[in-house]
Amino acid sequence: MTVVLKKPHKSARKPKGDGHLRRGEILAAAETIFIAEGYSGATIRKIADAVGVSSTALYMHFRDKDQILLEISNDAIERLLELNTEIAAQPIDPVSRVRVMMEAYMKFALDNPNTYQLVFCSSGDLVSQDKITDVLALGDRCFEKFSEPVHQIAAQGRLRAGSAVQAAEVLWSGCHGLVSLLITKPSRNWSDADQLMKIMLDGLLYGLVTD
Repeated sequence: MTVVLKKPHKSARKPKGDGHLRRGEILAAAETIFIAEGYSGATIRKIADAVGVSSTALYMHFRDKDQILLEISNDAIERLLELNTEIAAQPIDPVSRVRVMMEAYMKFALDNPNTYQLVFCSSGDLVSQDKITDVLALGDRCFEKFSEPVHQIAAQGRLRAGSAVQAAEVLWSGCHGLVSLLITKPSRNWSDADQLMKIMLDGLLYGLVTD
């Protein structure tokens, strides 16, 4: 499977007085520009040009590009938290729950490559720590929800090695590594992505969890 990152394009200027520009249109344009130009190379003017509005009109929705990035990050993590919460409510055993959560995580990444690369593959220092506190807290909640069934597995005495927290970190980092490579190295002749995800989960879960 080859993941193609969409490149930003300049939209026709919105008619004056159009009035109801969706925030989602700005966020989508900003994502592609952040990836293509780098965060430091992206400007409000470039984002506004891609959407087809003036910089002044864009400032009516976002005060700066930091706010745009924070909203992209917050939205992505909220969507993953919602997925984890829905899966956590399913009447299935904890191993199956972990597996379904990780499948959903990897599919989210491959379905939203620009968002994933921007939110989960960046250095983490694009925005100052004082501004990103709420997003980090949301990320912790998402990880905690994912960790719940791992703690249940540990409580059953079924972990082969490490603590519940360590096992959860290994599961997450393994799946993150796979999707990150698929997204950032699309020119490599990868095997089928669905098969790679299945093998990744089989290897991680069989290695960490006893029957």
